[in-house]
Amino acid sequence: MIYLAILELLLFWGGLILFLVSLGLYAFRTGDYRSLLVFWQPTIRFNPFENTLNRAGLLMMILGVALRFYLFYIS
Repeated sequence: MIYLAILELLLFWGGLILFLVSLGLYAFRTGDYRSLLVFWQPTIRFNPFENTLNRAGLLMMILGVALRFYLFYIS
């Protein structure tokens, strides 16, 4: 069970880092920092690599949270 707890932390924090890296790459490429601040408006235009990093980061965070729920409620 300790391995699942370590995996949960790695998934969540690794996903968060990937997500922030994708946003940073977009900001440095375009110089459009306003789009990062008004995230509820669909103004960000990722290139394919940034989009892949963004989606992978979100998926890793979701899996980390799901694993935390599993470890806390199920086991």
